[in-house]
Amino acid sequence: MSYDIIFSDATKLAELIRTKAVSPVEVVQAHLDRIEVVNPTINAIVTVADGALAAAKAAEAAVLAGDEIGPLHGVPFTVKDSIDTAGVLTQRGSPIFKGRLPGADATSVARMKNAGGILLGKTNLPEFSYWIESDNLLSGRSNNPWDVARTPGGSSGGESAAIAAGMSPVGLGTDLAISVRGPAAQTGITSMKATHGRVPMTGIWPRAPRRFWHVGPMARSVRDIALAFAQLLGPDGHDAYASSTVQFDAGIGRQPYRPLRVGWMVGPGFGPVDPEVVATVKAAAEALKDTGIHVEQVGIPALERDFALNVFNRLHVMEMKVAFRDATAGHENQMYKMTKTMLSLPDTSMADFIDAEQAAERLRDGYAEYFRGFDALITHVLPIPAHKHGVDEFVIDGQTVDATYLQGATVPLNVTGLPGISMRFGTSKEGLPINVQIVGSWQTESTILHVASLLEGVSPARNLHPNL
Repeated sequence: MSYDIIFSDATKLAELIRTKAVSPVEVVQAHLDRIEVVNPTINAIVTVADGALAAAKAAEAAVLAGDEIGPLHGVPFTVKDSIDTAGVLTQRGSPIFKGRLPGADATSVARMKNAGGILLGKTNLPEFSYWIESDNLLSGRSNNPWDVARTPGGSSGGESAAIAAGMSPVGLGTDLAISVRGPAAQTGITSMKATHGRVPMTGIWPRAPRRFWHVGPMARSVRDIALAFAQLLGPDGHDAYASSTVQFDAGIGRQPYRPLRVGWMVGPGFGPVDPEVVATVKAAAEALKDTGIHVEQVGIPALERDFALNVFNRLHVMEMKVAFRDATAGHENQMYKMTKTMLSLPDTSMADFIDAEQAAERLRDGYAEYFRGFDALITHVLPIPAHKHGVDEFVIDGQTVDATYLQGATVPLNVTGLPGISMRFGTSKEGLPINVQIVGSWQTESTILHVASLLEGVSPARNLHPNL
């Protein structure tokens, strides 16, 4: 197989295909060969899509015929197994849905195909997309390509592992609290959770609570995130949350119309953070200063008043419990541990639910106040690098916390609907990736992609790949 192909980003592959330097057949076959070699160890791909090579041959014929082609023409992509793919298994990480074949593509998948992308396969996840580690009774546990004793995260952990290991150049994940950005941080790739509603959730399950769920692109470069997002965004006439018609400028290298102001913080308001991660965020902030952007350390008082993870926990449980009960009725013996845990959680009282809703509004107001004076915010994604499998409790900077605290810096964006990018900027003393998160105000994906592109250009961890 060609390492030049499997570790090229999607933008480069599209260019090589368009200029006939390589054929779509070569590209798809190289990735299929890579899957055959490394997936038995990583267990990221749970289904290889039938017809990928046939689609590649059709794409090759279109190039040779001089047909008009899309921006992702001939480029393979993978999809988390909670996202519907027509005629390709979508089993949601559960024996309850074993053998499920959707009749139609999710809107996000259809848009990737309309851009010329070729569906290569489906990727692993925790049962029902609900946990920070990708493990389930149907397809087992995914491993981190940087260290197979560690997790690639959840819930889009199979997707992050597949991209990091060179089995796919670009793909789709979903994000309820951490699930696109956290796995990207654990495997050192790039991902974006856009403003809530920018990308329709049609054809994706679960959707409760709908106001927190997102679908987003995952890749190995910032420009690939911009390219994929440009194909994905906009209303589809089905998802009522996806109503924004705000345009997106994919020219991420262009200078903004005025100097940018960027703040950085690692707390308070996010929970404890490992010193190595703190140092990486500081280093990213200093590097951004060197590009000519005004950068300063900041605080957001609303995050200190209302701990977003606590707000999220009080809001999402009641709605998800109903969805999980409906899905598992009559199949209780086929549930995995996290679904059982969810269903065992105490109900939130109405008074507590209303209080949490008001806290969520205060968090939105707090971020709105911050973005009156700043264009972006740099934080950590995770408080620690990728952890070992099956760990439920951590000591972080001297404080013992449960595993849900890994969501401390990501879940505020789900509660508020703000956009955020996860991208690598550092490496731990154990050789594991450390990502930073670039946060923007609502509908400002162009701005945070520009900031991320600048950081990518000076990142000391750029173009590093696991040795597999």
